[in-house]
Amino acid sequence: MESLSPPGRDAAGLLASDLLDAWPVLSPEERAEGFRLLAPGEADDLFGALDARETSQLLLALGRTERQLWVRQLAPDDAADLVQAAPEAVRDDLLALLDDPTRKEVVALLAYAEDDAGGLMSPRYVRLRPEMRVDEAIAYLRRQARERVETIYYIYVLDAQQRLLGVVSFRELFAAPAEKTVREVMRTDPVTVPEDLDQESVSRLIAQHDLMAVPVLDAEGRMKGIITIDDIVDVVEEEATEDIQKLGGSAALDAPYLEVSLLEMVRKRGVWLSILFIGELFTASAMGYYEEEIGRAIVLALFIPLVISSGGNSGSQASTLVIRAIALGEVRLRDWWRVLRREVATGLALGTLLGLLGLLRIFLWPARESLYGPHYALVALSVGLALVGIVLWGAVAGSMLPFLLRRLGLDPATASAPFVATLVDVTGLMIYFTVASTVLRGTLL
Repeated sequence: MESLSPPGRDAAGLLASDLLDAWPVLSPEERAEGFRLLAPGEADDLFGALDARETSQLLLALGRTERQLWVRQLAPDDAADLVQAAPEAVRDDLLALLDDPTRKEVVALLAYAEDDAGGLMSPRYVRLRPEMRVDEAIAYLRRQARERVETIYYIYVLDAQQRLLGVVSFRELFAAPAEKTVREVMRTDPVTVPEDLDQESVSRLIAQHDLMAVPVLDAEGRMKGIITIDDIVDVVEEEATEDIQKLGGSAALDAPYLEVSLLEMVRKRGVWLSILFIGELFTASAMGYYEEEIGRAIVLALFIPLVISSGGNSGSQASTLVIRAIALGEVRLRDWWRVLRREVATGLALGTLLGLLGLLRIFLWPARESLYGPHYALVALSVGLALVGIVLWGAVAGSMLPFLLRRLGLDPATASAPFVATLVDVTGLMIYFTVASTVLRGTLL
């Protein structure tokens, strides 16, 4: 890329990496001034390292002439991301800065949903006709390489209607005899994606087949563009960030943590906290329902935090593992029965382990009779059996809830660890006191 930084303005020792480190705490004006002070190569490095939202903020802080020079360095897919990330009021102004051919390409990309394959693709790719000889194709590629195509790792063979016939790698083409035609050396079964495929599925497909790029086709088989691995890296990071934030019991943030306003942060987290709080109110109701049992055997109250937290932890583990497995494509909706059987066995094993630990905790405690009473053995048995049931229920509930949400068309990550823990808290109390009432009937109850 030809540098566009004004000459003579670089600050001694200022590097792109230094400015990037300070970027989150700088005002838009300070960012623009620092950008202008970078040496030519450093400015290019920093501009390429910014994401679409940061790039739009920087460009809007620059003068119109500088803004136009820099925005025209972007590939069409990057320019489309930039326009989508910019405030709606300035999007038309940014589009007006582009040259006519690029503007048409960007407008076409903006017609796709942001999370679809069409919204990720670049319309600039290397293409050949099947009847061309290999030596002609190589000469033609040299000319295309000067036109800022996205990548030349793969060359796509199209017919007159722009339908994809095959693909040949750069290496395969150069290794082929010069007199052969492109049709003879191309592969006719390339991996492709439809233009409306969601970005998560695209990322899984690229990872599964270890591709550097994948062609995007419309319903008639016409090639519309390519999605490259660098686009998918951004998608994977974005999707993982969103899922992790949801797993923590919060709505996904739309910007970096330090740039989210206080009001927006409260709104994103407050909704889920309120829902979880209302859920926990049922825990108080459940304890009120068993008030008589607690009054007659106050020792049972000592183990309430122990048993319900164990169930919540078990459910949180199961939900996190299943949500991630669904996100990676390791399990599908049809695998729910296999997951259920696996979690029942795992929950029983883990519940038995914790139940034995709880049993030993009571039996081996030096002051067990004075602390737990003469029926400490039955109390220990109640706690042990309840732990088996609660941990088992937590594992089952935590593993099945993501499948239920996916079946309803919702994001499985919504089954966050706090949500599952709250659900298991309420039902865990019911299991605990039901077991205790059965084991202690005729003694403490």
